[in-house]
Amino acid sequence: MKTLYFVRHAKSSRDHPGLSDSDRPLMAKGIERSRRIIGFLQEHGVHPDLMISSPAVRAYETAKLFAGGLGYPVQNIVIEQKIYDGYYDRILDTVYSTPNDIDSMMIFGHNPTITNLANLFLHPGIDDMPTSTVVALQFDTQKWEELTNAKTYQLFIVSPKMLK
Repeated sequence: MKTLYFVRHAKSSRDHPGLSDSDRPLMAKGIERSRRIIGFLQEHGVHPDLMISSPAVRAYETAKLFAGGLGYPVQNIVIEQKIYDGYYDRILDTVYSTPNDIDSMMIFGHNPTITNLANLFLHPGIDDMPTSTVVALQFDTQKWEELTNAKTYQLFIVSPKMLK
């Protein structure tokens, strides 16, 4: 079985008009909401084998928060430009090429791409992944490249509003 966690980055600030989109930092509210999600993941025994993040500051900072809360070494977070570029098929190429000794991975990305990617495997799909939301899916396969043909199980979808 393979497990894939799609994570939308935490709420970010637009208060710095001089910053490029990729340099926008997290808001305190986003950090607090992510901590609620991390608590949920801890309660459910989530320990990903691999974390892959967009290079955008808001996504990478979210990945570092999750790594710290889930006992994943921050220095092992893989930065992948394809996640920021906005094409879900390019992100799938990254997933499909993951070594098969990795059983679970967490991908930190952006909307609308991360929602569209999750919807490839969700039936019915969802309209939107709010910031800090996690979609967890399990696939009945031993090979990442076989995900699209494997039976898919929705483990959970959790957003900060669900955990008030």
